[in-house]
Amino acid sequence: MVLDSFFRRRKKKIKDNEENFSLTILKSLDENIANLKRMLEDPNDLVIREFTIGDSEHTCAIAYIDGLVDKQLIHDNIIKNLQLRIQQKELPNNAEQLLDVIYQEIISVTGLKEETSFDKLSNALLSGSTILYLEGIDKVLVLETMGWETRSIEEPVSETLIRGSREGFVENLRTNMVLIRRYIRDPNLRFKTHQVGRRSKKKLVVSYIDGVIHPDILKEVNRRLETIDMDDAPESGFIEQWTEDSFLSPFPQMDNTERPDKVATSLLQGKVAILLDGTPFVLITPVTLGNTLQSPEDYYERWLIGSLLRALRYLASFIAMFAPSLYIALVSFHQGMIPSDLAFSIAATRQGVPFPAFVEAIFMGITMELLREAGARLPKAIGQTIGIVGGLVIGEAAVQAGIVSPIMVIIVALTAVASFTIPSYSVAISFRILRFALMIAAAVLGLYGIILVYIMINIHIVNLKSIGVPYSSPFAPNFLGDWTDLVLRAPVPMLTKRPKYMQTNDKEAADKGEH
Repeated sequence: MVLDSFFRRRKKKIKDNEENFSLTILKSLDENIANLKRMLEDPNDLVIREFTIGDSEHTCAIAYIDGLVDKQLIHDNIIKNLQLRIQQKELPNNAEQLLDVIYQEIISVTGLKEETSFDKLSNALLSGSTILYLEGIDKVLVLETMGWETRSIEEPVSETLIRGSREGFVENLRTNMVLIRRYIRDPNLRFKTHQVGRRSKKKLVVSYIDGVIHPDILKEVNRRLETIDMDDAPESGFIEQWTEDSFLSPFPQMDNTERPDKVATSLLQGKVAILLDGTPFVLITPVTLGNTLQSPEDYYERWLIGSLLRALRYLASFIAMFAPSLYIALVSFHQGMIPSDLAFSIAATRQGVPFPAFVEAIFMGITMELLREAGARLPKAIGQTIGIVGGLVIGEAAVQAGIVSPIMVIIVALTAVASFTIPSYSVAISFRILRFALMIAAAVLGLYGIILVYIMINIHIVNLKSIGVPYSSPFAPNFLGDWTDLVLRAPVPMLTKRPKYMQTNDKEAADKGEH
């Protein structure tokens, strides 16, 4: 009953407020200001300044949200011009004509437009624009005066490289667009703006190169973005989850990055970049499994070094997924497949251990995941210490207590190190999830269980798509021409074509290093 009466009072208050102010812009300056205050409930950061234009009797007012605007810009280009510069001109008596003079000759702000919709006016105000009201006219001028504090361009935290650019995206959408334009000076580079969030009304930009991207991919991306219906999208992860092909898949169907050079390379391949205001992580789509195991540094080093690093990454991915489950299967079911000397050594280390290999692996695997998560959440200096010292102390203590065998500690440590080599954080988590599934299968059916789960994973990957592009490309469907930049990387002079699986309109790469 208390809640019911509260909501009834709340609905009555909202209804009263809607009746107290008009949703249209009126000719009365005082009524317009009153309506604006009622709509926002007169917040402390709402600044309204009323003054007279020059020596005339015309009154006007500017309104803005403190903290979202550049106050110096407002003072120098708006207020000073309206109070001082306009005195040099003969002003018309008609308010409509006066507004045209202000629009054409007085205000020196780059972004300037007339607005008659109260809803668009409020959206512009809350986005950092300044509203100029003029007495006697039922429209306003919206001036772009955004100027809030932003983080400076820094090196990406989540994607560090030995050789390569040190620039990373920031939370400001305009800055991120400029960073991409610095890499691609092509007049066909496009930035199309969407709006997401019924209440937040954030800007979302779709970037692509016209003439390279396949039209069907672009059409599908825009279609999915237009279906987004939520109050707010605080991070690009919300966009990824809303538009992905399969939410049940453990594999990410979009790549995310903080690196402008990686986004530029993807755009040149015919892909789409999705930029969201307020986050430094840009989405890249479509993506394949092979893309998630590639790093920009593969192209910055000579082809032998890049090929070696990429091959090591594939090997590390196999170790990260299968090492614990293979150990469980061999020790529990297939001891005859282990060489005699190694079998005797493993048996000696397991002497006195009260748990089977599966329980050992689960215990150490969960412990390693806890340490990894604790290290990620703690401050950087402390987190590294916790990860290293905690692993050593717990592992040594577990061996001394006879709870786990030394060989299991080695297996888990090798698995953890191998997982750190995977460039994509999301894919590394996917492999960690599948590792536990493989461990359970190995404990139940041994190698047969591992093979069954491996077949299921392959079936899932082959059927999975990213914006209509097969996730397993160019393995299946097979595009032999794209194998020059898959597990191994061919020399740069041989990378002259864009990926065939992207079906780009422009097949030839204008720059041989952009494949």
